[in-house]
Amino acid sequence: MTNFGVQILAALVLGLILGLTARSTGHTADTPNGLGTTLEVLGSSYISLLRAAVVPLVFFAVVASIANLAKVTNAARLAAKTLLWFAITSLIAVVIGIILGAVMQPGVGTGQTAPPDYEGKTGSWWAFLQGLIPSNFLGLSASTTAGEDGSMSTSVSFNVLQVLVISIAVGVAALKLGEKAKPFLDFSASMLEVIQKVLWWIIRIAPIGTVGLIGNAVASYGWDTMGTLAKFVAAIYVGLAIVLLVVYPLLAKFHGLSIRQYFTGMWPAFQMGFVSRSSIGTLPVTQRVAERNFGVPRGYASFAVPLGATTKMDGCAAIYPAIAAMFVAQFFGIDLAWSDYLLIILVSVLGSAATAGTTGGVVMLTLTLSTLGLPLAGVGLLLAVDPIVDMGRTGVNVVGQALVPTLVSKQEGILDEDKYNASRSGSNLLADDEAPLETNDDGGAGTGAERESESSRA
Repeated sequence: MTNFGVQILAALVLGLILGLTARSTGHTADTPNGLGTTLEVLGSSYISLLRAAVVPLVFFAVVASIANLAKVTNAARLAAKTLLWFAITSLIAVVIGIILGAVMQPGVGTGQTAPPDYEGKTGSWWAFLQGLIPSNFLGLSASTTAGEDGSMSTSVSFNVLQVLVISIAVGVAALKLGEKAKPFLDFSASMLEVIQKVLWWIIRIAPIGTVGLIGNAVASYGWDTMGTLAKFVAAIYVGLAIVLLVVYPLLAKFHGLSIRQYFTGMWPAFQMGFVSRSSIGTLPVTQRVAERNFGVPRGYASFAVPLGATTKMDGCAAIYPAIAAMFVAQFFGIDLAWSDYLLIILVSVLGSAATAGTTGGVVMLTLTLSTLGLPLAGVGLLLAVDPIVDMGRTGVNVVGQALVPTLVSKQEGILDEDKYNASRSGSNLLADDEAPLETNDDGGAGTGAERESESSRA
């Protein structure tokens, strides 16, 4: 994983150099040259690969997570509390993002004006809420446009929130059917494994996409404009640091849990998420952190952590879209009303469910800008630095995905506090030779040796 992190950093430097080279040889957004076009194709192709995995990822991950509720006692109450805490932490994070956007004003002073095709803010509350209602089974929509030469082209898009609504309905229905739905649930779990493997392959070629994205942004917008993105990145990392180093530890403390143990326990998931930039790719480590370091019962963790990997994104779906929306508005000189800030909060708290473990920032940025009616040209601009901010975003995401089940377990009295308070050291945090966890009938957990010992005493 260390080599992968070096590859990402090298890709950022290479993309910057190639972008400046393309710019110096005459490339602009209106007059592209060969190098600039190549960078654009590399970046857009990588984003297309990520987007292609969103629909099956959300569907099968949510269905599999809901199916795991069958293994947990008091499943309905645990599920409700989990979702409530997902919403509470998202609300805290998005408020922090809005405050930072207002104080730091990362997009002010660019001198840019809104794109020619921008017709003013057209977003509304009702448009967002109506968008939750599925128009078809996969939440897909198609549009046909005519080219200047008279040719017709058709593009297909999807609404991730609609996909989520559909997957929840299917998952709950399968759970209610019991044994009749077992073949379908087994298939869903198997498909999720396959999709995760494909996603990991896509993640491994992220350096190539990074070269294209950063290079295209520099070549198209120039170095001066790119300088404002440094302020944007700084604002994002300040917000992430506040959530990771202040909000989360305080929540642990308020629940009677050690702050020191929180930091030592969450570290394996954070560093894996930071380097891989994928909540789904980090899912196995996040779940082991929740079970072995934090003491969450395995039956409950197998529901809460995978669900969080697709719906619990304080970095991607709260801090990032709040600051990003304000940056785009400031960048193009567009004023936001107080109702727009309330809409950002609503979209972030409800729309966090639209994140998908590997493209959460892109999905939420598009969702937030389109809901507010801001120029979608801002998406392409911010994608230039997305690899940089995505590392921190994903690190915060996975920590939250492990912490929330811990807080709920503590409230429900099912947390293994001996594991939470156990001493930890270096690479032994997640040793592979540690005895595997087994789920008790009551949703608790213990090692195989512990279960055998209890059996012999009985």
